[in-house]
Amino acid sequence: SLVLLSKGVPQIMAAFGLKSFLDEAGCKLVYYLHRVARGVSLSTTCLLSGFQAIKLCPSNSRWLDLQIRSPRCIVFWCFLCWILQLVVNIYIAMYITGPTNNKNLSMEKLYRYCSSPYPGRLVFSVMAVVYTFMDGVYVVLMAWTSGPMVLVLHRHKQRVQHIHSSSPSPRTAHETRATHTILILVSMFVSFHALAGILSYRVTQMQSPGHWLRGISFLVSLGFPT
Repeated sequence: SLVLLSKGVPQIMAAFGLKSFLDEAGCKLVYYLHRVARGVSLSTTCLLSGFQAIKLCPSNSRWLDLQIRSPRCIVFWCFLCWILQLVVNIYIAMYITGPTNNKNLSMEKLYRYCSSPYPGRLVFSVMAVVYTFMDGVYVVLMAWTSGPMVLVLHRHKQRVQHIHSSSPSPRTAHETRATHTILILVSMFVSFHALAGILSYRVTQMQSPGHWLRGISFLVSLGFPT
């Protein structure tokens, strides 16, 4: 919800031609909230997938200790995700300077309602590596934890196949529906975030990106939260 509100609403207002509807403090707050909310959305979705994978592990496995402790750790890890994103994205609040103007249009090609000075090449490279690495870790962990869940559900379905087949009114097994849900979630998670990252990088590297490219990049970035 924070991602949709902090990026969707200002982008729509800018698309309708409204200019300078945010002052400098508003620009800093809106874009900082967007980056924090996006990071928390990524990390908590990945965290949820990890807890689900631990919960589905067989009780006699080496994960038994984590299985017992995981319900008590969820709140702590969610809190840690918020703290991490609040700290990592402080640079963003310092980077945004205010509404777009004729002297400073570098950020207008991405956001159209706020501006910032051009960052140094070293600073830009370091921040790009940090954000890309964090996003990559979340995507890889999401895919890695979803694999065992699908495998466990498939094995469980095979063990109880005779129960489902003997039912007078055959229907889709719960395991099959759960597997489909997991695969759809992972596919959307990976594809939307990977495509959004590629498009955002492409927009930042172009001198004057077209409205269509900016619009598509904006829509894709809101795909998974939606």
